[in-house]
Amino acid sequence: MKNKKITRKITQGMYVLTTNGGGCIVDAVSQISTGDNPYISVAVMKNNYTNELLKKNNKFALSVLGMNVDPEIIKTFGMNSMKKVDKFKKTETTEVEGIKMINDSLGYMLCEIVDSIDNDTHTLFIGKLIQADIYQDKAPMSYGYYQENKDELLKVTTKKGKTAWICTVCGYLYYGEELPEEFKCPICGVDKTLFKKEEK
Repeated sequence: MKNKKITRKITQGMYVLTTNGGGCIVDAVSQISTGDNPYISVAVMKNNYTNELLKKNNKFALSVLGMNVDPEIIKTFGMNSMKKVDKFKKTETTEVEGIKMINDSLGYMLCEIVDSIDNDTHTLFIGKLIQADIYQDKAPMSYGYYQENKDELLKVTTKKGKTAWICTVCGYLYYGEELPEEFKCPICGVDKTLFKKEEK
């Protein structure tokens, strides 16, 4: 393989995936049928806590992120685990059929899970669209834009003299002078060679 970054040219958006008990940032979302209740698929990493939650629930929602979304939403849902942080605590949401939608979004799609398919790294969840709404008619944020502007969107702010390590793949933040020997990102699973040191 020469340069797998070409996959970033696949037209994908940026979403907050939510279900009962948690949520995370996702990009691999597709509409796979048409009609009054089209099927929507979303791929979620197996080592992500949200994957575990989805296997216990029968619904998920996708809040579509716009170009001007507050970067804190990306940081909150992309750099933390619900096992340690209540991602909804400082995020304004609206509840629809028991699932929280992100208010600072272009709108949402609420789906009932009808199937799932496992591969080596991800689970593909397939849902039937049962509710949807548009909050703002603006341009969505693309995955390509996110990758090109990730450093600015996930700008690390640390206390003076404190060292942080940021995952260059998903943006997860680890505080400490050095990364542990066998450290792997708890969000996306990459090893410590893909972390960048930030000192302020």
